[in-house]
Amino acid sequence: MRKIVYYVASSLDGFIAGPGDDISDFVQQGDGVTQYLEDLQSFDTVIMGRKTYEFGYQYGLIPGQPAYPHMNHFIFSNSLVIEHLHEKVHIKKIDRNFILELKQQEGTDIYLCGGGQFAGWLFNEGLIDQLKIKLNPIILGKGISLFSDVKKTYHLALKDNKSFPSGMQIISYDVLY
Repeated sequence: MRKIVYYVASSLDGFIAGPGDDISDFVQQGDGVTQYLEDLQSFDTVIMGRKTYEFGYQYGLIPGQPAYPHMNHFIFSNSLVIEHLHEKVHIKKIDRNFILELKQQEGTDIYLCGGGQFAGWLFNEGLIDQLKIKLNPIILGKGISLFSDVKKTYHLALKDNKSFPSGMQIISYDVLY
């Protein structure tokens, strides 16, 4: 069965973006970013919520187009409507059973791209298998939480930890349900 891997940048205080979706204080270049971009090549499928997909618009993403051209995209939203979708972009209602089916399909592990709200829901449903946190050497104080509305405590097992000269670390954990 394929794993869902939540691979996301975070501040030391657990925010994936500052107020107004600001990510300008996160490490933007260097070995850690290069590692992340290389790691993304190992995924053939990405899942995300509506807000994360729409976040890409401010960086030139055209509605209906894939954010990662080599991946199949599943955008989970109960409200998003886009008239012309690329063949690799699919909009789905938020549905635990569909995500379980997706995990059982052939392919690589599944990249969960951003979205504290969607990630919180997935955690509560027991669907995230691994965390890969790009831990940035900043404290934001407020913003978008790494996880929204998590209902209980989850234990993690450290799988790997890589440190980079920028101060960024990529820390991998398996989720212990």
